[in-house]
Formats: sequence, C-alpha cells, structure tokens
Amino acid sequence: MGDRWRVEVDRSVCIGSGMCVSLSGGGFRQDAAHQAHPVEPETDASEALLAAAEGCPVEAIAIALPATGESVFPPEE
Repeated sequence: MGDRWRVEVDRSVCIGSGMCVSLSGGGFRQDAAHQAHPVEPETDASEALLAAAEGCPVEAIAIALPATGESVFPPEE
C-alpha cells in the first residue's frame, strides 16, 4: 500500500467487542473499560488495519490519510 494512515476510534460508539484487536494483527489494544485504541495513531497502511475497521460491528473506526485528511474508511460517498 505504501501510504501512511491516521487511525481513530470513536469511543462514544465503541462497544468493546474486541474484533479490531483480533483482526488487526496488533494494531489495536483495549483499555480496562474494553474501549479500543490504536497502538499507533499514525501508522503504515495495512490490510489488517483495514480489515479491523471493516469488521467493527458498530463502525467506530475511521482511517484517513494524514497529509490530506482524505477518508480511507469509511469510504466517502
């Protein structure tokens, strides 16, 4: 992919399912309240992070290009 991504979790939406932790290959962790956090808020693009965002049951994860703010996920309509 070659891009850098800014990864954010809307904690007001996150239900703590842990799907992002299991799908991301180490890209997310959960705190004591089971809320998800990206391990690195800005990171190299990866299929695993995209799969985690797509697999979030409440769509709490947003991925954007840091330089432009262009949305990677969810896709702009």
